[in-house]
Formats: sequence, structure tokens, C-alpha cells
Amino acid sequence: MSIVFTNGCFDIVHRGHIELLRFCKSLGDTVIVGLNSDKSIKRIKGSERPINSEEDRKFLLESLKFVDNVIIFSEDTPYELIKSIKPDIIVKGGDYSPEEVVGGDICKVVIFKNVIGYSTTRAIQNIANR
Repeated sequence: MSIVFTNGCFDIVHRGHIELLRFCKSLGDTVIVGLNSDKSIKRIKGSERPINSEEDRKFLLESLKFVDNVIIFSEDTPYELIKSIKPDIIVKGGDYSPEEVVGGDICKVVIFKNVIGYSTTRAIQNIANR
């Protein structure tokens, strides 16, 4: 059984997220999502984020057919979580290079080409501009 891991905030889930998760599922048997806690998002993205609570974000991700497990983590990076899971593959979006992916020293890293035009920041801006 192969385990694929990805992580992120998944604050406002959009098509880019779904495409990433579908890609993860195509690479292995089990997809585990490391989900940034509310506190870690505030540290990383600022006091206005997250838009949705960690409980709501976890529930939404667990409802997707491409996701097998969601684990909330509070650290700034999921390194300790990755060490404990020991996935076969880590998948990150195209805004990363393989060398900068946390956990790349533990397992294979695959970069998913971002879906152009989709981001949580863009979704927030679109809502604000209406």
C-alpha cells in the first residue's frame, strides 16, 4: 500500500485544490492531507486568515473521495508529521521546487503543476471586489 502526502491550509477549497488531490490519489492507494491549524495559518498568513475554521476545513477535505485521512498540525511545517507517517510520496504545488519541499529528505517529492487562475488569495480578492 503506497501513501501519498500533501499539506496546506485549504482555507477556501477551489478547483486547484481538487485537481491537486485527484492527482495525489492517482499516485497511490492512500492520500493523507496535513492540514495547517488555525494558529499556524495566522502565524504564516496573518491575522485575517483563516477564513474557515480548522474543523470546517477538515470536515470538507474528509468529505472528498480523493482524501483518505486529514491530520491537523500546529507547527509551521509538517516535518514531524511526515516523519511519523513515512509516506512514499510527497506532492506539492508548482510554486515549490523539489529541493525546497519539507520532507524531501524522507521520501520522493512530486511537484503538481498548478491550475492557472486558482488560488485562495484570488478567491478572497474576487469576493472583496464584488
